[in-house]
Amino acid sequence: MAEYKVQFEVFEGPLDLLLYLIKKEEVDIYAVNLTKLATQFIEYIDLMREFDLEVAGEFLVMASTLMYIKSRELLPVDQQAVVEGEEEGEDPRWELIRQLVEYKKFKDAAAQLQTLEARQENVFPRLPGKLEFESAAPASKPDVSIFDLLNAVNGVLQRFKQREAEGRDIFEDKWTVSEKIEFILKIISERGSVRFSELFESAANRSEVVCTFLALLELIRLKQLACAQPEDFSEIEIRRATVPVVATTETAVAAAPQSEILNPESHGT
Repeated sequence: MAEYKVQFEVFEGPLDLLLYLIKKEEVDIYAVNLTKLATQFIEYIDLMREFDLEVAGEFLVMASTLMYIKSRELLPVDQQAVVEGEEEGEDPRWELIRQLVEYKKFKDAAAQLQTLEARQENVFPRLPGKLEFESAAPASKPDVSIFDLLNAVNGVLQRFKQREAEGRDIFEDKWTVSEKIEFILKIISERGSVRFSELFESAANRSEVVCTFLALLELIRLKQLACAQPEDFSEIEIRRATVPVVATTETAVAAAPQSEILNPESHGT
């Protein structure tokens, strides 16, 4: 696949990914298996690279830390490497867990402030005349992260992996990101909203899945589409953003700075 990088204005850091994986495992932070977490963390980094998502250096530092902790778990005490500045008997796991606990406190506090802000936005002064209220939005999880999207597309890719193991069909890479942008916008225009998995029902192979996913990320980055989940790890629903932009491929590509996005017309998958 030709290089096609998607950059986000706000990108979650490595601690966000660790908390996401812990939440997915449904375990307490203090009881988490960091050896298993290290393997899952590396898998997500590999998946991000497969989609040409820019992986910040802090992710690689965290990966190194997790691999070091994993090596200490697997090796006998007398064969473990001694790190300069680390006191004898000191366990690096607890320093990482302490960081996660502190980070989660700030993250939870920020979420509470956002809830209070949203509640305050629904408080209106008493004015004469008839007040018009917007219809209530459907109850859903608003903060669908890049990790939720990667988890969802990974499920789609796993199905193609099983299919490829049974037979090696060869398909011509004839799709472009701009074509898939038009494809997604057409579905949203006709149906109003669509489930994440429905975007890939007609995909012929992994290359088409990757191309469609990159088109979806670009539309989200340009704030033309928004994602929501009824609950954690459930099916993601895609709909138009609150403030829609003219739904054409030309505006989608023109709205992005040339330094951040390559010309999709000249690159296939």
